[in-house]
Amino acid sequence: MQTYQHYINGAYVDPAQGQWFDSHDPYRGEVWAQMPRGTAADVDAAVAAAKAALDGPYGDLTASARGKLMRRLGDLVAENADRLAEIEVRDNGKLLSEMAGQMRYHPEWWYYFAGLADKVEGSVIPIDKPNHLAFTRHEPVGVVGAITAWNSPLLFVAWKCAPAIAAGCTVVIKPSEFTSASTLEYAALVKEAGFPDGVFNVVAGMGAEAGAALVDHPDVAKITFTGSDKTGAMIYSQAAKHIKRVSLELGGKSPNVIFDDANLDAACAGAVSGIFAATGQTCIAGSRLLVQNSVRDAVEAKMVEIARTAKIGDPMKAETNIGPVTTAPQYAKIREYIGVAESEGAKLLFGGGTPQGPEIQGGQFVEPTIFTGVLNSMRIAQEEVFGPVLSIIGFEDEDEAVEIGNDIAFGLAAGVWTQNIGRAVRMSERLKAGTVWVNTYRAVSYMMPFGGVKRSGIGRESGVEAIREYLSTKSVWINTSDEAPGNPFVMR
Repeated sequence: MQTYQHYINGAYVDPAQGQWFDSHDPYRGEVWAQMPRGTAADVDAAVAAAKAALDGPYGDLTASARGKLMRRLGDLVAENADRLAEIEVRDNGKLLSEMAGQMRYHPEWWYYFAGLADKVEGSVIPIDKPNHLAFTRHEPVGVVGAITAWNSPLLFVAWKCAPAIAAGCTVVIKPSEFTSASTLEYAALVKEAGFPDGVFNVVAGMGAEAGAALVDHPDVAKITFTGSDKTGAMIYSQAAKHIKRVSLELGGKSPNVIFDDANLDAACAGAVSGIFAATGQTCIAGSRLLVQNSVRDAVEAKMVEIARTAKIGDPMKAETNIGPVTTAPQYAKIREYIGVAESEGAKLLFGGGTPQGPEIQGGQFVEPTIFTGVLNSMRIAQEEVFGPVLSIIGFEDEDEAVEIGNDIAFGLAAGVWTQNIGRAVRMSERLKAGTVWVNTYRAVSYMMPFGGVKRSGIGRESGVEAIREYLSTKSVWINTSDEAPGNPFVMR
């Protein structure tokens, strides 16, 4: 049993109130580690360290010097990728094959934003006022509070902290109480990379305690959050009381649209990736599969065929396709939604039960589940399940596909499967989503902005746009004339 500590001001420290809580292995169904239970006192210490770093040696570093530290951190993450991936799997139950690939790709965010750090440039404005030099400069917003989700903890650390640090900010991270271990382990690599103390801090704990204290803290200039839309709305409201900047990457109920001219084998493989990969625990899950009626029977048959062959079990094994649900509350929620779908009249095409077998131990497993005969007005089609549950909805033509696809409160992602290039472009324009994939799904890159519209959030992560989320623009006016102004009571 490992006992973890907070990481504050360059050192691991016990929680201020001396309390820890259990972290469960989702596959084995057992406690495997103890996490520090942070309170407002721990958040105060972390924010004070982050603020002091801004006013100290870190604040004096050039952007190029920050970039060198970031590249060193990227190298260290690459060297420790497999170890960090195993910790993630132990904590959240996702497949080792996915987490290992994610961690090996993870350093690219640090390398990309390291290169971007000294490319942040202001502008000289050809101002319309005589005898004035006018220019802009972009400055770090200050201390950033980063609240991360349990499904991909370290990926979110890179998405949030790499652009924030490239911009010159300092960070205090509050990881999910369900998956804090990997972020606390990660902090040691930040120390080894040579970052000044206080630049990167981690306070574990409950959302209502440590998380709320971070959002409310007067010295935190910005909150960046990944999680559910309900929690995001609460954070947005609380941050507004302090006129605090926010970036919110929230939920989704993404339409994955298959037209009759698509390569159906590729489309069905993409649909499986969109909903059953990661046990459906992704905000971009293509949980609504919109299928043109002329190929609906063929698509349903292919989806059942693939789902039937999925191997469920130990996430550490390479041959496993579907691992356990990460948390007990999430497991109960998925089971509830399967019951809701059946009560609403959706037809269970496949799955819906609890898998059996030698690989199923004390974990929280749900069979890949497919419903057909789903109406878009049903709860199963409108509400985020965050599990391996697919709703198949038929449509006749392009206009109906767009109408159904957009008839949702969310707008994070969408998929389109067609061999008609004109249709591909039209659909990418008409679907209201932050990301539209055509003939692919779940592709991400450090170069490509990611975020949603409607209830799916505010702001963008990754790409050049991400660094702008952590910068404040200052306008500077310099009077180049030695003459006294005219009437001082009149605006110039």
